[in-house]
Amino acid sequence: MQFQEEQDYTKKLDLGLWRRLLKYARPYYGLLLALAGTMVLNAVGDVLFPMLTSYAIDNFIVPQSVRGLGWFILTYLLVLAMQVTTIFAFQRFAAKVEVGVCYTIRQMAFRKLQQLSFSFYDKTSVGYLMARVTSDTQRLADTIGWTLIDLVWGVVYMILVAGAMLSYNWRLALLVLSVLPVLAVISVYFQSRILKNHREVRKTNSRITGAFNEGIMGAKTTKTLVREERNFREFQELTQTMRVSSIRAATFSSVYMPIVTSLGSLVTGLALWRGGYDTLNGVITLGTLVIFINYTVSFIEPVRSIANIFSEMQSAQAAAERVISLVETEPDIVDGPEITSVYGDQFDPKRENWPAIKGDVEFQNVSFQYKGGEKVLENFSLHVEAGQNIALVGETGSGKSTIVNLVCRFYEPTEGRVLIDGVDYRERSQLWLQSHLGYVLQSPHLFSGTVRENIRYGRLDATDEEVEAAARMVRADHFISKLEKGYDTNVGEGGNRLSTGEKQLISFARAILADPAIFVLDEATSSIDTETEQAIQFAISRLLKNRTSFVVAHRLSTIKNADRILVISQGRVIEDGTHKQLLEKKGHYYTLYTNQFKEEGALSAVGKALEV
Repeated sequence: MQFQEEQDYTKKLDLGLWRRLLKYARPYYGLLLALAGTMVLNAVGDVLFPMLTSYAIDNFIVPQSVRGLGWFILTYLLVLAMQVTTIFAFQRFAAKVEVGVCYTIRQMAFRKLQQLSFSFYDKTSVGYLMARVTSDTQRLADTIGWTLIDLVWGVVYMILVAGAMLSYNWRLALLVLSVLPVLAVISVYFQSRILKNHREVRKTNSRITGAFNEGIMGAKTTKTLVREERNFREFQELTQTMRVSSIRAATFSSVYMPIVTSLGSLVTGLALWRGGYDTLNGVITLGTLVIFINYTVSFIEPVRSIANIFSEMQSAQAAAERVISLVETEPDIVDGPEITSVYGDQFDPKRENWPAIKGDVEFQNVSFQYKGGEKVLENFSLHVEAGQNIALVGETGSGKSTIVNLVCRFYEPTEGRVLIDGVDYRERSQLWLQSHLGYVLQSPHLFSGTVRENIRYGRLDATDEEVEAAARMVRADHFISKLEKGYDTNVGEGGNRLSTGEKQLISFARAILADPAIFVLDEATSSIDTETEQAIQFAISRLLKNRTSFVVAHRLSTIKNADRILVISQGRVIEDGTHKQLLEKKGHYYTLYTNQFKEEGALSAVGKALEV
């Protein structure tokens, strides 16, 4: 399967992107404004301290006087108290914004993942998604909570300092400010290269996360195929790529910062030279010279800080672009506003408006192809009456699973219509249909939790007695009673503490508990041993009675009692009938059945011979 690759985005800082991102922080606008206010006050305090020092030099030190010293001390203490208060408030507000924004974006991302169609997961790797909702989201929260607010401080401080210097001596101020254009050019040059390498780091990080996931999930396969060394080499190549990009970004940063510092030292030297000359000639006071030296030294700090902030924003922009692309991804299958207004959606269903479902299913001239793939179905038509048990057989890739996926509306026809009870199912909500489905997969998935909780996922309001009754119907109670804590036994991550057959029985019980009108069994008994299969066949035959059901079968012996057996080849029905009728035709189904019967018979004979 071809998974989604990390795509390239804009090559320079995109302020429009950050405006889009800030809308996701809307619940925290009040905190952000308060945070910005504290930074403005903090910048005012930082500007006032050198002024107070200058005032003290010109009014107390040079004239050797203490007149007005009490008011000066009180003013100094008030400014100091303002600084302490604003720093405390800044730390508190910024932490709240960081945690809140991270929570909000992750919640939105997870909600979006519940809405996206199957086609999205066909082409998107787990590593890509994990990186988006973990490291990328945290990076954005840090940037909004701390970095952007630092930008407010830097800009306000620079404006206030520039204004103060111009008010004291405009000629000397222009000399100091002349460094800004040079800094701007240098910053643009270096930051564009830093951003490029940070993007490479983010892209590689997603692939590394995916490799970790595959290494953990495929540990057994790795052992059986003896792929440890090959896996390690592939992972080493990924980490080496990330290492090179990280070193390049760090190298550009390490060269950039000394250049900025050197320019700051140069400007400080110029201010000291020219200001000292003006002081000796009586053009400015000693206090004014001191304030210029203080401002010149401190003026480079916000310039350097802003340059670093833009570097951080450019680095975080790669994360921002990817998170927003996930949050704003539109599902391929969407209920229109006129549908949701009547029937609701996944998170706000209007069940009182849902019509009853009988289970009549009809394909009308349906064609379908996966994105970027060949047509799987073309001009396919089929009518299944409510309550019929339909079995689908055929070689791999013939279109069996595609048919049931279209029935469930996991995908929609490229052309044609699928009708449920005579109505195009696009005229009903997805949740309406899928709430009436029972789906058991070949590879069952259990959620972390207990056996009881996993069965109850079929119907969350079910009582303990109903859960246990569903388990008994498929005879899952036999193995559950032998577990350490019975129904309260934890199944482990993905159900890894249970065998495949046991997980399958729980998934059957879960589907039964939902009491669906339409049942889909997709190779659901292929992973179950013969004894377990026989144990559930009777239960299934009772459950499927008076329900529309589609059974994709590998073991043909399990579908002998189906109302209709459809033999599918290249997206077309080439044979249709009961088990007996198809055997009498001695066509494709007859060949499949007899070949499988011979294989199973041969295996049985071998087993008996080994016992002897």
